[in-house]
Amino acid sequence: MTTEPDSFPRRHARTQRFTLGAPRAFTVAPDGSRVVFLRSSSGTDRANSLWVLDLPDAGERVAADPRALLGGTEEHLSPEERARRERSREGGAGVVGYATDSAVELASFALSGRLFTAELRAGTARELRVPGPVIDPRPSPDGRHVAYVAQGALRVVGAEGEGDRALAERESEQVTYGLAEFIAAEEMGRSRGFWWSPQSDRLLVARVDDTPVRRWWISDPAHPEREPHHVPYPAAGTDNAEVRLFVIGLDGARTEAVWDRARYPYLAHVHWSAAGAPLLLVQARDQRSQLYLAVDPETGTTRMVHADEDPIWLDLFPGVPSWSPSGQLVRIADEGGARVLAVGERPLTGAQLHVRAVLDVADDDVLVSASAGEDAESPETGEVHVYRVNELGLERLSQEPGVHSAVRAGGVTVLVSAALDRPGARVQVLRDGKPVATVTSYAEDPGMSPRVTLTEGGARRIPCAVLMPTDYDGDTPLPVLLDPYGGPHGQRVVAAHNPHLTSQWFADQGFAVVVADGRGTPGRSPAWEKAVRDDLAEVVLQDQVDALQALAADFPLDLNRVAIRGWSFGGYLAALAALRRPDVFHAAVVGAPVTDLRLYDTHYQERYLGHPDEQPEVYRRNSLLDDAGLVDAVEPHRPMMIIHGLADDNVVVAHALRLSSALLAAGRPHEVLPLSGVTHMTPQETVAENLLRLQLDFLKRSLKLA
Repeated sequence: MTTEPDSFPRRHARTQRFTLGAPRAFTVAPDGSRVVFLRSSSGTDRANSLWVLDLPDAGERVAADPRALLGGTEEHLSPEERARRERSREGGAGVVGYATDSAVELASFALSGRLFTAELRAGTARELRVPGPVIDPRPSPDGRHVAYVAQGALRVVGAEGEGDRALAERESEQVTYGLAEFIAAEEMGRSRGFWWSPQSDRLLVARVDDTPVRRWWISDPAHPEREPHHVPYPAAGTDNAEVRLFVIGLDGARTEAVWDRARYPYLAHVHWSAAGAPLLLVQARDQRSQLYLAVDPETGTTRMVHADEDPIWLDLFPGVPSWSPSGQLVRIADEGGARVLAVGERPLTGAQLHVRAVLDVADDDVLVSASAGEDAESPETGEVHVYRVNELGLERLSQEPGVHSAVRAGGVTVLVSAALDRPGARVQVLRDGKPVATVTSYAEDPGMSPRVTLTEGGARRIPCAVLMPTDYDGDTPLPVLLDPYGGPHGQRVVAAHNPHLTSQWFADQGFAVVVADGRGTPGRSPAWEKAVRDDLAEVVLQDQVDALQALAADFPLDLNRVAIRGWSFGGYLAALAALRRPDVFHAAVVGAPVTDLRLYDTHYQERYLGHPDEQPEVYRRNSLLDDAGLVDAVEPHRPMMIIHGLADDNVVVAHALRLSSALLAAGRPHEVLPLSGVTHMTPQETVAENLLRLQLDFLKRSLKLA
């Protein structure tokens, strides 16, 4: 008797979208002698170990195995650590993050709320007995101390386990030292709350007071005996946490960094290197102005290094601001209709590149990731490349079509490359630009290859991916499934294999699947991304319609049978489509949608729609519902399946429940699938598997497919 092979939905869930077993989180030693990274032992193993690749012999070895360190006992996470992982969408286990000293000889990490260090040359790891649960331990640059957060206090211990003490203790249950507040971790890309000085003698420490923030209660209706969690959630138009910054010495002496926090309340980025004074990026609440400030660690006074203003909004970017080794300010800016890299006051790139992140800053160049700008000779749909930039020009390090990123130090570059024609990502180690090693991936092969065409649709040249069934070779029009995210920070049309796997699975069930990245999505130009200001709903929905109708001229699309599915912003977009354009869309799978935009957070929502007290009509127009019910819903009624995790603390389930109530009041057909114990992620294997199957069943029923 032969056993049936596991289905794609089950394997996709078990392997966490075929990411388990893939190496990640690379750090290169400054002398170029080793590369440190995380990887689990197989494509179904969630527990990451800490690994070292030694150069030049390219031998890999384990520096820390979580199962050995925990003695085989089960890992237990504190609520604070669970919240950190939810913000970073971390679904793994074991060593999910680590930090090193400046020589990359000592690493520290938390396991099950306990503090561990690893000697990276020797490959030995041990526990330091300290109060817990431990969060975000980080060695000092000289490797002599480890700072960490426990129970809201910032603490420090000697690297040998001696002299543990609190440097800053919370004054109340609402105060923490050394952690990022919700809004910074969820929306600003700042996941940490303390930074060592280059001299290892003091730290910059964020103090967060959540007292002003409105409390929401998240309960599990499937377990009424359990107490609900209270979550400080800064909904649009309400108060944010109060964030202050202190310079704290190892002796406990503290000095507050002073800036106009009333005008610039958002602490968006902190950089402290040997090249200059501590550097802060602070933003106004409306995100139309921001300051780059240098801090005097002795007095706490700040001086302005640079100021940015934008009439629409200012974006934040990974890796900047920072100092170059010569002490010049490195930043990414929107200038002259392009997103450019600037060093000092001089832009080093122009409209040929759309710069996305700064990866490394060296004496003679800056390493960036970028996509082709609007002035590029060819569109390179869905591609992201790595470039060396200096005053002499550009050099592209990644050659093959695909999506690339890199980490660099000591003449060694780790280049991570995904392409359409192979699964997963290839990790090459380059020395002086030449390959010297490859880091092995243990990720499972999906066993399928997306049949994807990357193209552009409509007069606005909307980037699109079209996926056909693997065995389709006819010209009979197929029912269509739009599978977008469609919103800010969520590019789905990419020149890589694995991001299209779920779309291909739906295609293989008999659909032509269309993914369109309209205005508001990243990757083309500042004007493209900012076109959604005050008109989020109308702009993103119109681009989906335009792309669909344009593609029908070149692909066998049956426009009489069109469905749409999405999650988070994609869920919002799917509901918009069914409610406002039922002439185009005939069914919608609406996953974890934001329905009343006043219920989403300040930093995100106010960036696109302003303050709800100042622009109430803008919020009403862009929401799916308001106090009176559905907003601008038109006939005919189209079926919807609404899916939401009851434990979601990012897009709370109230969004879905209010949508369902409004649909019920309007007599509109819909189904609701509540997911007990599930957050904004769906890491549970059976949940993730069956979600795909139930969506497929709903789509076939709704479109009346055999």
